[in-house]
Amino acid sequence: MHIRTLGQGLEVSAIGLGAMGMSQSYGPNPGSREEMIAVLRSAVDEGVTFFDTAEVYGPYVNEELVGEALEPVRDRVVIATKFGWDIRNGKSVGLDSRPEQIRRVAEASLKRLRTDTIDLFYQHRVDPDVPIEDVAGTVRELVAEGKVKHFGLSEPSAETIRKAHATFPVTAVQSEYSLWTRDPEAEVLPTLTELGIGFVPFSPLGKGFLTGTVSSATTFSEGDVRNRVPRFQAENLAANQKLVDHVKGLAEAKGATAGQVALAWLLAQQPWIVPIPGTRRTERIRENAAATQVALSADERADLDRLALRLGVHGDRYNAEHMTYVNR
Repeated sequence: MHIRTLGQGLEVSAIGLGAMGMSQSYGPNPGSREEMIAVLRSAVDEGVTFFDTAEVYGPYVNEELVGEALEPVRDRVVIATKFGWDIRNGKSVGLDSRPEQIRRVAEASLKRLRTDTIDLFYQHRVDPDVPIEDVAGTVRELVAEGKVKHFGLSEPSAETIRKAHATFPVTAVQSEYSLWTRDPEAEVLPTLTELGIGFVPFSPLGKGFLTGTVSSATTFSEGDVRNRVPRFQAENLAANQKLVDHVKGLAEAKGATAGQVALAWLLAQQPWIVPIPGTRRTERIRENAAATQVALSADERADLDRLALRLGVHGDRYNAEHMTYVNR
């Protein structure tokens, strides 16, 4: 596995692992807790050193899972978690990034993760009721106390990134980015280039669509978040099929999988981009890690760069409510 450097010199594996799906969002987990712990540990064996979780995943149980799994190899891995939601009676009811709340979350996350310090602490969504300078200042204090090492933001606007970074250096920004979600390219990525901040694309495989295993005939189980995502409605999936068929055709010509080509394209965008695909299976971790060996020619990259514009992408990436939380 290659190593990449995010902002502030934070070194991580070129492909990370998003752990959310082991606890929520994609229907019933086919494996037991013990099996998920084994999968997380197998990722380390495959060279993955960068793991992503959050208090809201579950809530809480995903951090507990990651903490137990990685405790024996804690000195070999970088763990990112997140604050920023108001969680009551086991459900998120809104946002809360008040300084006192950030501190409460940090203390609780440290215990669940079985660690003395959080490597990367993201604000999960920008809270319009709390100045970002107050958020960055609170994380700066946590860093000074040794409880946190690095500060990150998830789904922020370019303006918010600049304000936060001016108060305390931002190490990484996390947003959805893939061959069919190109939103960060207009303003966020140029801002990160200018400021020397790393970028961590989540859902780099389009919530499974870019692997070529989802079609308009696919039905999702109860509790699967894709049931509520407009892009995954049957009519939109059918319209988007040309995009994934094109990726599959290129992959077959290169002796790779569609998912590997999608990840290779992301890796080729910038040396400080580190995708965090999620999975529940070791064989997928191995497949995703091998994407670092897939080389794209300049022509192939240019073709993929134009793909979404040429073919179009049908449907939003979130429902209307969740779209209001991004790019603030």
